[in-house]
Amino acid sequence: MIDRYCLPKMNKIWSEESKFEKMLKIELLVCEAWQKFGRIPKKSYLNIKAKAKIDIAEIKEIEEKTKHDVVAFVNNLSESVGQDAKYIHIGLTSNDVLDTTLGLQMKEVFEILIEDIERLLSVLAKQAKKYKNTPCIGRTHGVHAEPMTFGLKVALMYDEMQRNLARLKDAKGGIAVGKLSGTIGTYTNIEPQIEEYVCTKLGLGVSYGSTQVIPRDRHAVCLARIAIVGASLEKFATEIRHLQKTEVLEVEEPFAKGQKGSSAMPHKRNPVVCERICGLARLLRANAMTGLENVALWHERDISHSSVERVTLPDSTLILDYMLSQFTDVMEGLNVYPKNMLVNLGETRGLIFSQRVLLELMKKGLARPVAYDIVQKNAFESLTLARDFKQVLLNDPKCKRYLSKGEIEACFDIKHYLRHIPTIFKQLGLE
Repeated sequence: MIDRYCLPKMNKIWSEESKFEKMLKIELLVCEAWQKFGRIPKKSYLNIKAKAKIDIAEIKEIEEKTKHDVVAFVNNLSESVGQDAKYIHIGLTSNDVLDTTLGLQMKEVFEILIEDIERLLSVLAKQAKKYKNTPCIGRTHGVHAEPMTFGLKVALMYDEMQRNLARLKDAKGGIAVGKLSGTIGTYTNIEPQIEEYVCTKLGLGVSYGSTQVIPRDRHAVCLARIAIVGASLEKFATEIRHLQKTEVLEVEEPFAKGQKGSSAMPHKRNPVVCERICGLARLLRANAMTGLENVALWHERDISHSSVERVTLPDSTLILDYMLSQFTDVMEGLNVYPKNMLVNLGETRGLIFSQRVLLELMKKGLARPVAYDIVQKNAFESLTLARDFKQVLLNDPKCKRYLSKGEIEACFDIKHYLRHIPTIFKQLGLE
């Protein structure tokens, strides 16, 4: 991933230094385990532990000749140890080291992503409570529907991100695993106890039922869950973008001092961060598809998945980390305009209260189709003639035959529409 979308903590996990350090740690733990089980003399193990080191530049040089990254790594490591190098990499195949290293990396990146979501949840909860009772218009199909509150909009984001938090925690549990079971997973040249020992020391579970590789359904789940979180962020960012339109302007993403919105038009304050989030979500969905493609490998292993994962796993986790950080900043510094929300509530001259009128007519005994036609006729007259909907109803003989002036006016009480907002907040754990 280009530096523009990389945050330092996540980027470090995917660095060559981090990868090779983890590979070295795994090799040393395998030696430690073999020593405990009597295969390696204690003196030799202590010598390996004391002298073992790697040089990434030299590994790269060796790989130019061997065309094999793990062979190059083991050769470079062996050079630092000397005679006791014969005990390094006993019973292992390349993917024992690579997949276990990847398990460690994925465990660490998911811990960061989980922290990211928890920070976003904290901001969403704060903003939801702040605007819990701030009335705004709810829209369906982009058209004014009925009143709600801006706090409820944010509370629904909070609820969705709670589900996403659970998804990532589950994905972390499925990917934070290693395998040290040999060339086709049958422990032919290594003991199951070695695998158990090393994975326990690393804080990983064991991927039982592996072949030469850890089954790629685990990785597919991770990429799919990441894409779902990205889709949620895209959904939220799209909402902010719509609400920031000039003719709406109910909210606006933060605009820093000295920031420029356009090279040509000095007045512009564009929702560029939310637009960026929407664009990056597309990459996450594309990468999720590659994860599904990687599940089917030939027999006990091929490497068609390897080249793909070198790109998609780092990129997807880096992108989501960046997206979560950006959207958290947007929501934390969001400019909210309650006065504009009130203006927009009145934009339809009361048409948003039509359902309440319909239901009141039905209470008087009218069949729904009859009541619906009465309300719709008056609503369209209000819309066409740009007249106040309540006044149109009060002037309609049919409507007045069934509803008194007071009953009609009661239909336009916004409090009726917002009375259960506290209950919804309680249901969402936002009391």
